[in-house]
Amino acid sequence: MSVRRRYGVTVPLGGLPLHEHRPWYEELVELGYTDLWSAEAGGHEGLVPLALAAAWTPTLRLGTAILPVYTRGAATLAESAASMCQAAPGRFALGIGCSSPVIVERWNGIPFEKPYARVRDTIRFLRAALSGEKVTADYETFSVSGFRLDVAVPEMPPILVGALRGGMLRLAGREGDGAITNWLSPADVPKVVAEVGPDKELVARILVVPIKDWDTVRAVGRRMVAAYLTVPAYAAFQEWLGRGDAIRTMNERWRVGDRAGALEQVPDALIDELIVHGSPQECRRRVEEYAAAGVTTTAPAIGASGDQLREMIRALAPS
Repeated sequence: MSVRRRYGVTVPLGGLPLHEHRPWYEELVELGYTDLWSAEAGGHEGLVPLALAAAWTPTLRLGTAILPVYTRGAATLAESAASMCQAAPGRFALGIGCSSPVIVERWNGIPFEKPYARVRDTIRFLRAALSGEKVTADYETFSVSGFRLDVAVPEMPPILVGALRGGMLRLAGREGDGAITNWLSPADVPKVVAEVGPDKELVARILVVPIKDWDTVRAVGRRMVAAYLTVPAYAAFQEWLGRGDAIRTMNERWRVGDRAGALEQVPDALIDELIVHGSPQECRRRVEEYAAAGVTTTAPAIGASGDQLREMIRALAPS
C-alpha cells in the first residue's frame, strides 16, 4: 500500500448536539485517530461539524464525505472549500459526489442530470478556482464567467470523489485524488481498488453496529439494507459487485410498495457481509479486514451512543 493508512471516524457522533462534541473530538486525538469525515444527507450539513473540529483540534484531518455537486453552486462550493482550507491549513480533504435524485431533486428541487459529467466538470473547475485562477469557462454541465476566489488557499486540498461502480471510480482515480465509498465488504475492496488505482486514497465509510445479539442485528440490519439498497445507485453498485440476485426480490417488493415484504427478503448473508457487528473486539477485527484488503482510510459510522459509543471508539482506535 503506497498511501499511508489513516484512522478516521464519521461525525457527528451518536446523535450528540454539535456543541457537545468537543470532548469527544479531543479524546479522538488522544486515542491516535487521524481523521474526521462528515456526512451530508438529511441531517447536519457537511462543513459545520468540521469547522468546529478545526477550532477545537489542531491536528485532525477533516474531510467531507460528501458534499453534493448540485446543491452548492460552483463558486459557492469553491468558497466553502477555500474557507475550510484556511480554517485547517493542510488538514482539509474535499470529498464531492453526485449524491442521489432524492436529495438533489426531491429535497432541493434541482434537476439530477448527467451526474458523471457534473462531477468531472466540478473537479476541473475546483482545480482552477482553488489555484487562484480567474475562471471563465463553459463546461458541459455548467458555465462560469469571471469568477476568482478572494481568499488565499494555503495549499490545494486533495479532492476525492464519492463513487460507486467503474465509471465514477475511474474518474476518482484519473482526475481526483482518490475515492470515497461505502456499502461494501472487505472482499469487494480489491475490485474497487482496481478501478481507482493502487496509488490513490480510498476512504470507506464502514457501517458499525456494536450489537452481539444476532436477532437484534438482523432487525436493525434489514432496515438499514432496505433503506439504502433500494436506491437505484446503491442497487446498481451491489449488482456490479455481484449481489444482483441477493437484492432482486427485496427490490421487487419495495417497488410495489410492500415494505414489510421487502424487509423479509433481506438475506442474512447480506447483513453479515455489509454491516460490521458484534463485540467491540469483533468489530475492530472486521474493520481491520477492510484495511488489509486495500482501504487506506477507514471511517466507521458507529451506530451507538453514550457509553457504548465511547467503548466502540476506544476499541477501534489505532493505539
